[in-house]
Amino acid sequence: MRKRTHDAGHGPESHRSAATHETVRAAVVEAPGAEPRTGSVAWRPRGEGETSIAVVAAPLNPLDLLIASGTFHSARHEDPYVPGSECTGIVLDSDLYQPGTWVYAESHASPSAPGTFAAKVLVSDEDVLPLPGGLDPVRAAAVGNSGTAAFIPLLEAAGLRPGETVLILGATGVVGRLAVQIAQRSGAGRVVAVARDAAALESLLAVGADAVVVLRPDEGPDELAARLSAAAGPVNVVLDGVYGPPLEAALRVCAPRARVVNIGNPAGATAQVPAGLLRGKQLTLSGFAGLHTPLRDKRAALTWLWSALARDELWIDVRTVALDELPAAWRDQAASPHAKYVVLPADGEAHRTTTGTTLTPPERSNVNVPPVPPAVVPADPPFGPDANSHTAKEPDA
Repeated sequence: MRKRTHDAGHGPESHRSAATHETVRAAVVEAPGAEPRTGSVAWRPRGEGETSIAVVAAPLNPLDLLIASGTFHSARHEDPYVPGSECTGIVLDSDLYQPGTWVYAESHASPSAPGTFAAKVLVSDEDVLPLPGGLDPVRAAAVGNSGTAAFIPLLEAAGLRPGETVLILGATGVVGRLAVQIAQRSGAGRVVAVARDAAALESLLAVGADAVVVLRPDEGPDELAARLSAAAGPVNVVLDGVYGPPLEAALRVCAPRARVVNIGNPAGATAQVPAGLLRGKQLTLSGFAGLHTPLRDKRAALTWLWSALARDELWIDVRTVALDELPAAWRDQAASPHAKYVVLPADGEAHRTTTGTTLTPPERSNVNVPPVPPAVVPADPPFGPDANSHTAKEPDA
């Protein structure tokens, strides 16, 4: 992989090079723990191996808040930077993609590499995939990070098989809600959703959950395990988004050779795993982190997710906001809103809704969004620079 380099002029405006004159409207996090504010960043020319994109829709993810907090184990930024880890948009300039191509892209935001909460973004060619034709770009963005964090652990890491029982810990967040639907549509025999919010859990019964279990304050693993067993029976696959005592309880109801994949730990940084239980049941424990997973390894998941969206087979609560409204959405995200905020940086006032948009099964989202991409990219694989002669350019010799 080619090492990317960035000049100092790609940071917030106060840090740009004197030779750089163009600026781009963006959200800026000034210091660890600060909320984003609306400002501008210097825009430098595209470099070799990069694609410049006009951002249409940029989802707000818990990861964005975690990195900005300054407490994340994998990234801490002392200098001002533009947050945002993914988007859909339109190619402005690229060695691989024709201008006007609709794409999905990931960004590894830092002080030297502004993220996607901006009118335009520069990303590595490796972090770009064409969007299937006719797909709503807001909904396509909304299922990117969250959908792959559900699909890959369930279908690829755990290898979910038809007829198996799935237990989802932390099921009322966006990832958990998508996981319920992915498991059900992938042939799971029984899907049991677990979380703290009883009302939010009940809504999952309409989209694929066979039973729900409410986490109770101060309940020990033994008591919770008994309730999980009554609701689920022996569990073959656990998608764990909470860790701590709820995972300890889930392990006790696992069937022999069950597979457990952890994706988060809001319930605690540690969990006790008895050696006898681990060996006796021959359990497989693993972890998944989308931040450390290359986009090329997410292609199969995104293909499935986007195809399901095109068939109206996924329910996701999408709330669109303008760039100026990001601080309020940021605070709401910190309180776990059970919805996906999507920032529309370029023209938020024209495309946002006042109270948010909720997609309820089986209806389509009624959010006002930019025109959908024309059907010039096939909806099925392969994705990539050579996927379609109308959307890809030959790389320079």
